[in-house]
Amino acid sequence: MSSVMPTYARIDLAFERGEGPYLFAVDGRRFLDFATGIAVNTLGHSHPHLVEALTEQASKLWHCSNLYNIPGQTRLAERLCAHSFADKVFFCNSGAEAMEGVIKIARRYHFNKSAPEKFRVIAFDGAFHGRTLATIAAGGNEKALEGFGPAMDGFDHVSFGNANEVRAAITGETAAILVEPIQGEGGIRPADTRFLKDLRAIADEYGLLLLFDEVQTGIGHTGKLFAYEWHGVEPDVMGLAKGLGSGFPVGAVMASDKAAEGMVPGTHGSTFGGNPLAAAAGNAVLDVLLEDGFMDGVTKIGAKLHADVGEVAARHPSVIESVRGQGLMVGIKCKVTNLDLVAAMRERSVLMVPAGENVARMLPPLNIDENHVAEAVAALDDACGALAP
Repeated sequence: MSSVMPTYARIDLAFERGEGPYLFAVDGRRFLDFATGIAVNTLGHSHPHLVEALTEQASKLWHCSNLYNIPGQTRLAERLCAHSFADKVFFCNSGAEAMEGVIKIARRYHFNKSAPEKFRVIAFDGAFHGRTLATIAAGGNEKALEGFGPAMDGFDHVSFGNANEVRAAITGETAAILVEPIQGEGGIRPADTRFLKDLRAIADEYGLLLLFDEVQTGIGHTGKLFAYEWHGVEPDVMGLAKGLGSGFPVGAVMASDKAAEGMVPGTHGSTFGGNPLAAAAGNAVLDVLLEDGFMDGVTKIGAKLHADVGEVAARHPSVIESVRGQGLMVGIKCKVTNLDLVAAMRERSVLMVPAGENVARMLPPLNIDENHVAEAVAALDDACGALAP
């Protein structure tokens, strides 16, 4: 029996190396990776620029404390701010940590304004914000909360997409509104522009902070560096992780000066967050994503993937109910079980990942080409044919 704690229902498959969008199992089989560690491997595997950047940094300095200046961290923060709404960035190691930081900033903001009674956050049904005690409470999923009660107080849940319910949920204790521009674990459920604009207006009207969770959508997955850019709606605070290090653990809390004004020395910290290796990984990812034309290429290849998957869905209506998402986030809502589709794709050497609402996700690297799309779509067509009643 393994000494690893059995918190995962692991598939009997192990990989020993990766190259581009492919993973190679220990038995030599090759898989097209359209799961990418759940939207993590932004540039696939063994990307030469990332390998070079991390190797160079590893030969010089892995870690030092945030008690000292870390030049690579400063550069990464400046680049993220230059290409976003944010004025300040705090670095951590994961999406859950990032969202904890987002929630802490919302509470601290009102404390700093002599309103400590404002601590509650309005969140949405179907959300996922992490696995800590605070973030499972923010997500509100009963399965995630089971056995870890009582749920941390401070979160009120309303229907995703319903601004009227948001207004009705506001009380004198409300501090912020927390939303994913696309619910990832919830089943690739995009928020529409009108809804996000309404949330911005409501937050401004009531003096609340608008918090975005872009842990899964951020760093290019929708065809822009951040998903909020498609809507013309800027948050006050935003959490990032997953793709920021393309596989190296890097998380970030991004905030406007207004939202972050209460975050003074001693209010938050991280031992490993933004250390020299993490900063090198994040900067190397941005080197590629910020190249002229790169994000336009993501939008183009994402449109092709959606169109081609849509054609498969039209041919197999007994297997696929609908296709949704944006850019290189593709949600396939199934009529068979999503786990059956994911397994059938794995049998055809393509990796996908399940999500809520019986959705199977395609989350490929951002640097795939049309040949990779054709390979995945051919496998999907064949898998649907095999699963059709």
